[in-house]
Amino acid sequence: MAASLVFRLHDRGPQLVREVLLERGWKEYDKRKREDRDWNLYWRRSEFHSSEYHSLLPWERLNHHPKTAGITRKDSLVRNLRRMKATFGSALYNFSPTTFILPNEYTSFLAEYNTLLPNRERSVCWICKPVDLSRGRGIFLFRDIKDLVYNCSVVVQRYISNPLLISGYKFDLRIYVCVKSFNPLTVYIHQEALVRFATEKYNLSSLSNVFAHLTNTSINKRGPFYKAQKGQVGSGCKWTMSKFRYFLQNQNINEPFLWQRINNIVTLTLLSITPSVPDCPNCVELFGFDILIDTKFKPWLLEVNHSPSLTLDCQTDLSVKKGLISDLVDLMNYTPIDGLRYKAYQTQRNVQTSFNANISTPVPSLPKLKDSNFQQKNEKSSKMQHEKTKRHLPPIETLHWILGSYSKMNVVKTGLSSRQMKYAPQVTNRDDAETQDVMENEVSSSVLGTQGKRSTFRPSTDSWRLHVQEVKPPIGQHVPPIRAGGFIRTFPFNPATLKASRVKLDVPVVLQELQKLTARVASGRLEETTGEGEEEDEDCFDSLLWGPEDPPLLSQWFNTKT
Repeated sequence: MAASLVFRLHDRGPQLVREVLLERGWKEYDKRKREDRDWNLYWRRSEFHSSEYHSLLPWERLNHHPKTAGITRKDSLVRNLRRMKATFGSALYNFSPTTFILPNEYTSFLAEYNTLLPNRERSVCWICKPVDLSRGRGIFLFRDIKDLVYNCSVVVQRYISNPLLISGYKFDLRIYVCVKSFNPLTVYIHQEALVRFATEKYNLSSLSNVFAHLTNTSINKRGPFYKAQKGQVGSGCKWTMSKFRYFLQNQNINEPFLWQRINNIVTLTLLSITPSVPDCPNCVELFGFDILIDTKFKPWLLEVNHSPSLTLDCQTDLSVKKGLISDLVDLMNYTPIDGLRYKAYQTQRNVQTSFNANISTPVPSLPKLKDSNFQQKNEKSSKMQHEKTKRHLPPIETLHWILGSYSKMNVVKTGLSSRQMKYAPQVTNRDDAETQDVMENEVSSSVLGTQGKRSTFRPSTDSWRLHVQEVKPPIGQHVPPIRAGGFIRTFPFNPATLKASRVKLDVPVVLQELQKLTARVASGRLEETTGEGEEEDEDCFDSLLWGPEDPPLLSQWFNTKT
């Protein structure tokens, strides 16, 4: 019988993660009964310390990548998207409203405000948001600059005053994005999402009515009309993405093109920080992208949420989020050997010395496997193409789980590293129901390995980190699965983007491929590819078009030879 995997939750949950993992047969970490590092998944709402990333053991996973505040903090998101727009052009990076960071850019905002004054009859509105708050806190709308009052860093954004409405109510989409890896970039978007409604009818003559202009559930569930029937919207303030797809069927639009534009927003936003995120193969991250669609069916990025809410306010939440978390766990590449944790290692006589101290530490290694054919079988299975409709991930090589999901590495000598990076807290746009005080307490109290029973086997964790050399794998080998449950792989999406992301991300090539794909989807030309004249490796790699209820293969839309 395989050993159970163990999860560790930081204070207060989230309860949904606990329920899903227990149902899957996991055990919850108990510091009174287990060793300090006797766990497989550590889940917390706030970011981890830098030292925690550097001391990860092979069987451990964290639910955050390091240094992602570049998109989850509102002012950082603005700066990064501006930089990408200046570098690669406004034709691509045109999905974010005009935004200013105050107080530093007040003069620039004032100039833009005065330029638009003659157009006041066209209802030019602005929305002000604190850079480090979430759940709608501190947000207000204004037309007259005299109403702009703030006492902290804020972003002031031109308000999208022509949102698409359903029965007169404003809504946005909460899209769930999983970044499996930043190096190489590997992105999945979930087929299910939340459609979040305001609970009072949209009205530009009443900018102070938060129930008409904000879609945050934390606000609207307290509104006077939350439980009332609201036309097609119904009671409450949420739909599933499946219900929204049904609504779109009657809108006479190129639906695949809409989905592809939303997909582009996700990819282009992630590209803005990918080169700066440190490589950490044992991490996975779930982001919440908030997308608004206007009356011309153009999608706009509103913000990106770190730790999107996993609370269950209604049945819609349950139907979306429970499957979401289960599918996320499937993407973490756990194998039976992960359940052994410490037991998978044995002390060897080989001793390494610390860089700055004469501290001898035994170097652990994997035990000999009883089944001599085990590795050969796994090596063979790792090269097989993942079945497109299969929910669970295929087996992977014994050592492969240490190094990441699909990068092919050569393992060289192990050694100690004395580098200890200082922790620099990052204030991000968290969506979970926590106060700022709670977030600060989480950061100050989180130190791995400081609680619980002491292990009788305590080698230096730094000595367990393998120094690796990358070797370019052949295209078509060790590619990320095309899907995991409801998660659809959206990047890389073809052989060219796979190659462009393998060693050093080639952003211009990625952007060129995105434009070609988008143009083909916009044209509506769905084709069956014959494979004639194509390179052999293309037969090994395909992707699905995220968004439609039954996602088609991209090979039907996109031919790199055209």
